[in-house]
Amino acid sequence: MLSPPSASRSPSSTTANSLSNGSVLSNIKSKESIPGEERIRRHKKDFGLLPIPQRLRYDPNKILHFGLFMKIAFGFASTFTIANLYYCQPLLVQQAETFHVTFSQVSKIPTLVQAGYAAGVFFISPLGDLVRRRPLILALITISGSLTIVLATTNNVTAFEAVTFIVGAASATPMVLLPLAADLAPVERRASAISIVLSGLFFGILVARVIAGVIAQFTSWRVVYYFAIGVQLFVLVGCYLIVPDYPPKNKNLTYWDILRSMGKYAVTEPLLIQAMLVNIATSACFANFWVTLTFLLAGPPYHYSTLVIGLFGLVGMLGVALGPIVGRLVDKLVPWHASLISVVLLGCIQAIQVGAGGINISAVIIVAFALDVFRQMLQVSLTTSVFSLAPEARSRLNALLILTLFMGQVLGTSVGTEVFVKYGWRASAWLSLGWYGWQVIILLLRGPHCKRYTWFGYEGGLEGRKAVIEKREEFHNGLEKAPPGIREEGRTARES
Repeated sequence: MLSPPSASRSPSSTTANSLSNGSVLSNIKSKESIPGEERIRRHKKDFGLLPIPQRLRYDPNKILHFGLFMKIAFGFASTFTIANLYYCQPLLVQQAETFHVTFSQVSKIPTLVQAGYAAGVFFISPLGDLVRRRPLILALITISGSLTIVLATTNNVTAFEAVTFIVGAASATPMVLLPLAADLAPVERRASAISIVLSGLFFGILVARVIAGVIAQFTSWRVVYYFAIGVQLFVLVGCYLIVPDYPPKNKNLTYWDILRSMGKYAVTEPLLIQAMLVNIATSACFANFWVTLTFLLAGPPYHYSTLVIGLFGLVGMLGVALGPIVGRLVDKLVPWHASLISVVLLGCIQAIQVGAGGINISAVIIVAFALDVFRQMLQVSLTTSVFSLAPEARSRLNALLILTLFMGQVLGTSVGTEVFVKYGWRASAWLSLGWYGWQVIILLLRGPHCKRYTWFGYEGGLEGRKAVIEKREEFHNGLEKAPPGIREEGRTARES
């Protein structure tokens, strides 16, 4: 603690004393300002027709409370919009019988819906940086829900495949919700808000297969899509009543400017590139484990049935359920440290798989649970750090991160399966352990406090506690605003 000057109690002395205690600046955490906020039009209707509830209309003079209820609503919406991508996976055999086609023909359905989603992430989700996100979210859910009616009723496999692609693209809703949650949440709770939406997304991936499998076991596969229609209608009504309006942040840009800027960000931002490289590798590890797990559990020494193998998804869901706790932890740490801790722990967990994954089932259960916990912690920390780069470009930055996640899934699925088939489960586990080592190297190349365009090094030290960093910033900013004499005195005291 710095000692205040003792010669007098003059105003300048009082200022110095305030500086020494790091209390010159207000402790109130304000949200990022929106460019041209005074010129923002306060919309009263969505699409010029639907009135926006009064409490949800944007007001620059009122900070909306992004509380637990709204976080849960965002997570629920993410769960049952991303689920559109995965309902089809347990239904392919029944669909082949209904459409009177081969398994090879219906196997295109999961590929098409994922391709549609990738297209939606790249071409639709960046619109969140250009237009109001509330009507964009409502429009996407309306499109996906309406077209799901076609999926539930059509008897033509070609029409089913075409509509599946469009539904996949319209299911990019979570990628619009995620940056919106980051904008609405206060800075000190941003990681928690991001973790809720990501938890909803991961829940959707796991829950969709379970719901589809159970419903199709007792009724027709079409009932799964009727269920999807109903739940999307519920989400649509919920979003209309809960999602607040928020103004566009880049009125001066065109859609093509948005797409071009994504390419620029992808090659000029060291922090983003670091996060993308880590994201590719960790997504590959995740896909490698869950894809090859089916082969491992179906073979010796386990010989489990398909039903039992499917229940391992419930273990992953327990890990996902810890998302809010993970988010609170990341809120207290500098994101780089949270990422490094996550990767190191993931490497330790993977070592268990290397040593005992094909020997004892308890090892597989531990890995399945911990993998989801620390994978989510890593995703939250990477997203939080990247979102800090440019608040006005969060939708674009998020789209780039999600695209690298897809790249990692392709890498992990293809290479991991090939290694497993040729060399066995232990070689496949070693492959993932090597990828975790690669992630540690990438993180260590660039420290936690480097300036925005510094590619390598450790500028600013290694402090990992956000509270300490914030105190330092308050003290530094206070010195810069103080009179010259007090500024020099404060710097001398800080150095001593």
